[in-house]
Amino acid sequence: MPGPLEGIKILDFTWALAGPYGVMQLCDLGATVWKIEVVGQTEDKRAAGPVVDGINTYTFSINRGKQSILLDLKHPEGKEIALRLAEKADVVVENFSAGTMKSLGLDYEAVSARNPAIVYASLSGFGQTGPYAHRGAVDVIVQGLGGVMSITGYPDGPPARVGYSIGDMAGGLFLALGVLSALVERSRSGKGQYIDVAMLDAQVNLAENAIVRYFATGEVPQRIGTRHPLNTPFQAFPTKDGYIVLAGVRDWALFCALIERDELIGDPRFQNPRDRTKHHAELEPILFETFRQKTKDEWIKILGEHFLIAPLQTIADVAVDPQVNHREMLIDLPSWKGRSFRVVNSPVKLSRTPVKLTEGADRPGGHTRLILSGVLGMTEEEIERLYAAGVVGESWE
Repeated sequence: MPGPLEGIKILDFTWALAGPYGVMQLCDLGATVWKIEVVGQTEDKRAAGPVVDGINTYTFSINRGKQSILLDLKHPEGKEIALRLAEKADVVVENFSAGTMKSLGLDYEAVSARNPAIVYASLSGFGQTGPYAHRGAVDVIVQGLGGVMSITGYPDGPPARVGYSIGDMAGGLFLALGVLSALVERSRSGKGQYIDVAMLDAQVNLAENAIVRYFATGEVPQRIGTRHPLNTPFQAFPTKDGYIVLAGVRDWALFCALIERDELIGDPRFQNPRDRTKHHAELEPILFETFRQKTKDEWIKILGEHFLIAPLQTIADVAVDPQVNHREMLIDLPSWKGRSFRVVNSPVKLSRTPVKLTEGADRPGGHTRLILSGVLGMTEEEIERLYAAGVVGESWE
């Protein structure tokens, strides 16, 4: 069964993580993606890596299913090829710094003049307007500016970056949401439009609870480790063989009985979540001492029927987790060199048009000839001339 976005064609100018990750979501859902990459591109230059057996695993994981064409956008003929592809596309996506596409003659105005129905999406650190618009940004920059690092980590430690690139990936997800919204609107109006997504805006959006609490109370949210700011106990606890995470306690008396700390049941400091949060510094060491007496599995068996509790897992644990594997969230995709790599699957489960990933990332320029001939109708002689002139290319690593 074809994916729900079958027939949607995306011209993808994105690079690094944020843009490719967002376009990947659309590709997973069935869109055809023509990914523009730089002539002379090699696996070690595509991204940070690591490169394993000649494959850049970073780009492999976020460019699966895309068709790669190497193109010199600074060459007049390269620019014209890009514009001709844009005429055939439904969506154009880029994540360069503001103004880059305009300098190349490939901005929304230039593309929409050739294809008025185009949905054109730009993702950048700070958006196309405002005092920061022309600054560069990567994940850690927007995590810092967006406030997330100020509330991540422990009170007695320095600020901490979220353990994966939430600054990049949140921007990519909002990019995909914007594209889908514009495509739905176009189905009614027949008109394209421009989408401006900023990674910083995405971080501020995700900080929704911290921000509303600040404006409501005037108190600046702080780093509190794994604790919840309003509900206690709600955090990670050490056990005899690792950590568990506990998400709140509705029945305090039952909880105290099950952990064999009956003396806490009537303690006036701990009668409700607000009181327990106020006195967390007194309660936390008591619970730490208690939970260290048994293993993770023992505590889950004791508390799991009544409270939300789970083991704190490493990535290696996640890889063998029965729920994760039942949901087919880890799949093997082949590379062009024959070796397969295990990557994450799409979390979107559709009943009638399910996501079926079968292709890994293309080698750099692996579809250059196919796109030029099949999409643009170029002859073999024309294509060879473009290769000879360095306008297009492919990597034969």
